[in-house]
Amino acid sequence: MIESLIQQPVARSATAPLDPPVEYHQLREDKPVHRVQFPNGLEGWLVTRFEEAGTVFGDPRFTARRQRHDTPPGEVDEAGHDAPFDPVFVMMDEPDHSLYRRLLTGRFTPKSIQNRLQPYIDQIVEEHLDAIAAGPETFDFVQAMSLPIPCLVICELLGVPYADRDEFHDATESLMDMGKPRAERDRGAHWLIDYITNLVAEKKRSNATGDLLAELIAAQRADASFVTDKQLIGMGVLLLFAGHDTTAAMLGLSAFTLLTHPEQRQYLVDHADEPLKVGVAVEELMRYLTIVQFGLGRVALEPLELGGARIDTGDLVVVAMNAVNRDPRIFTNPDIPDFERKMTRHLAFGYGVHQCLGQNVARAELKTVLPRLFQRFPNLRLAVPLEEVPMDITGTNYGVKKLLVTR
Repeated sequence: MIESLIQQPVARSATAPLDPPVEYHQLREDKPVHRVQFPNGLEGWLVTRFEEAGTVFGDPRFTARRQRHDTPPGEVDEAGHDAPFDPVFVMMDEPDHSLYRRLLTGRFTPKSIQNRLQPYIDQIVEEHLDAIAAGPETFDFVQAMSLPIPCLVICELLGVPYADRDEFHDATESLMDMGKPRAERDRGAHWLIDYITNLVAEKKRSNATGDLLAELIAAQRADASFVTDKQLIGMGVLLLFAGHDTTAAMLGLSAFTLLTHPEQRQYLVDHADEPLKVGVAVEELMRYLTIVQFGLGRVALEPLELGGARIDTGDLVVVAMNAVNRDPRIFTNPDIPDFERKMTRHLAFGYGVHQCLGQNVARAELKTVLPRLFQRFPNLRLAVPLEEVPMDITGTNYGVKKLLVTR
């Protein structure tokens, strides 16, 4: 029997906003690969168990070129054919995927981030903490830190003027808000396309150097048949909106978690000067929260069996990321954030060749902001009841829309 289980907005408890929908837990135990109908009318399979999720992401019998399952009712998009911009390597399989991804990976290695970006991250975090200390006692953490820090970092990385942050953030919000009509989301996408198109043209005219967009332009000059204008612009758009929206959501949700989990908060403060322990805590927050709330999809290239279900050629298979990262077969007491958890891996950034390109940038920002925030403001607390914190339930990434706190 086909059931419509992916809801928009995703149903979460007002008293437990950090937990996945309870239906996902039930499915994981009873039917970890379950036939569903998505709100836009597509039919496919929902995966809620960790082992099967790893197969979906790592098995070459699944292709990354898939239809959208997370759009509103009545919208069924073809696999990239009507996308406003070229998604480039995001929907490519090997070996093409690695050829294009390789253009970018040098800027996202831990060593490159430590040498090129970390001093800048340290500087802007301290500046924003100073501004909070000089401002009103009650403030919105989203506007004060979780939004501006990732915006500044992606602007520094790409060579994008920070003065344009409000416009590109508004366009990103429209593009990624599945609660908005298609026309409004497309307007956000086209604004970003026009913006990156003009920025690339300006960098070409000025022979700009030193940033990632300039490096992509240089790669295109070296081989225009390999990197077309559409692909170059597509990569710029993707990096701009994904590079700040995901980390902003994660920063806000992580702060919310620490404000409501005093033991974990104190642990982070006590070990703030121990990078390894802070790193483990950040990994656990990413596992526990898993902000990709509508899941990631793949399409079967041939018939196969998965978790007791028979998957046919062409079937859409979607991994419920927040459910698989709470799988008790893999994680002991998965619904508790344990900052000393011995963890081999989680799937918050996906898995396999398509694992999130910017994950090390996100880690650097989280490891810098969170311990310093609570060191600097040990009495920081929610300014409203937990149930009154407005959650982003229609965006592609789950997060808080506003987080009023008092220092």
